[in-house]
Amino acid sequence: MSTDAQRSSRFGLPRAIRGPRLAAEWLSTYDRSGWPAPPEGDGRPVMLVPGFLAGDASLTRMAVWLRSGGYSLVRSGIARNVGCMEPIVQALERRLEHAVDETGQRAMLIGQSRGGSIGRALTVLRPDLVQTLVTLGSPLLDQLAVTRRVWPSIGAVGLLGTLGVPGMFSLNCLLGDCCVRTRGAVSAAFPDGVRFLSLYSRSDEVIRWQACLDPAASLREVQSSHVGMAVAHSVWAALVAELAAKPLASAA
Repeated sequence: MSTDAQRSSRFGLPRAIRGPRLAAEWLSTYDRSGWPAPPEGDGRPVMLVPGFLAGDASLTRMAVWLRSGGYSLVRSGIARNVGCMEPIVQALERRLEHAVDETGQRAMLIGQSRGGSIGRALTVLRPDLVQTLVTLGSPLLDQLAVTRRVWPSIGAVGLLGTLGVPGMFSLNCLLGDCCVRTRGAVSAAFPDGVRFLSLYSRSDEVIRWQACLDPAASLREVQSSHVGMAVAHSVWAALVAELAAKPLASAA
């Protein structure tokens, strides 16, 4: 057995990330003693929105890291991100609104991949709820800017949804009326008074990295795989540096 395979087996790596690069990223934050100091939360709500085909569990480690810095975690409630964007945004809005009312502070919203596009739509529609939006490898300029390896999964979900399988997006979400509002919000002018960070990797194996370069965002290139962005030490450190270097005038 190779060294990489031995380490994967020893640390119980999820099957989805049992490649040398992903294994190294997963292991880079496996030991809490090696975590970079998290940004200061001071009780501020933070919601993490998972990417396509993923759920809250995929962002558990980042959530624990942020909570160790004093953030109040608000779960998205997404088990597998394959649904229509409109009802997803509506559900997240209700959860976030409750958290903001309870804490009296606008939230930090972090979205990975499709989760970042959803987060941008929610921020545009409800900027009163969001203090900072962070996107991790999110195709903000074109939601279909993905590599060829992803198209079979998108096509399968879209076909099932179009055939009427509940809980899955359909062709109508892309071309019809059901998601007009949220589709427009993904590309609409970004609101003033909200910090916006887009982290991207030129070696992203899922998203075409150019689609992450939203002109409304502060852009930060990282060296990471797509899946590994949620657990890579280098990405966490870059996030901390960006938040510290670009304070927002109003943090209310």
